[in-house]
Amino acid sequence: MPRTLPALIAFQGEAGAYSDLACRSAYPRLRTLPCTSFDEAFAAVQKGHARLAMIPIENSTAGRVADAHHLMPDAGLHIVGEWFQPVRHQLLAPKGATLRTIRTVQSHVQALDQCRGTTRRLGLRRVVGSDTAGSAAEIAASGDVTRAAIASSLAGKLYGLATLKANIEDDHSNTTRMLVLSRTPRVARPGKGRVITTFVFQVRNVPAALYKALGGFATSGVNMTKLESYMVGGSFTATRFYVDVEGHPSRRPLQLALEELRFYASDLRILGVYPAHPFRDRQR
Repeated sequence: MPRTLPALIAFQGEAGAYSDLACRSAYPRLRTLPCTSFDEAFAAVQKGHARLAMIPIENSTAGRVADAHHLMPDAGLHIVGEWFQPVRHQLLAPKGATLRTIRTVQSHVQALDQCRGTTRRLGLRRVVGSDTAGSAAEIAASGDVTRAAIASSLAGKLYGLATLKANIEDDHSNTTRMLVLSRTPRVARPGKGRVITTFVFQVRNVPAALYKALGGFATSGVNMTKLESYMVGGSFTATRFYVDVEGHPSRRPLQLALEELRFYASDLRILGVYPAHPFRDRQR
């Protein structure tokens, strides 16, 4: 009988990170497993220490998460879902602190940049920390009412911090897209709502290779929602492309597009066929 996997979902970061919050929101029945790196989160699933991993792939403000793109194709895992996590930054401080007592604010550099308007109005000196949750833990441990952190509401709860000001992000549409990874494939059923297919491929370094490789998606009417490129193997001539499209590989339009792609591409690998998150419908 196969071994039952632990009821854990792995993420990169410390307890209270936004990835932790996303895991708890998407899978409330699973306990979260903090990991120090994406590699460690992947390994937790590969080795059966966790059922799933949730990895950020892109942010509406900061763009793509580069490490995830590089690591995921070779991790041997399967994308089985996606999650869109709104990023709501909280101004947190030890109990007893007020907006008048705080002098500095610490967080990840991106969080600081995303809350520049509020921190400037409050006259706070910015201190760059390694991450949001780690900054919250450090501020909590200090007990210093002159120091504040920018982190999630979950971090505030876990570390016993008071919320001095809620939702201080300059852009309230700030959202991170997360991918859910599993050791075993779980392919979405066709005809049961919108489906996203994610795949990677490489093309030869010749003129018009990418144009020819992608032409079939246009002629077949397949909507491509994401196309990213990055170098592989330390070579300036070897480029891998990461693609999201709407559609199921068993349906004729995507079948035709992938068949044409195979004429011009090498190392084509489908990473996942999974249900589209309802957030996509709200963006139309």
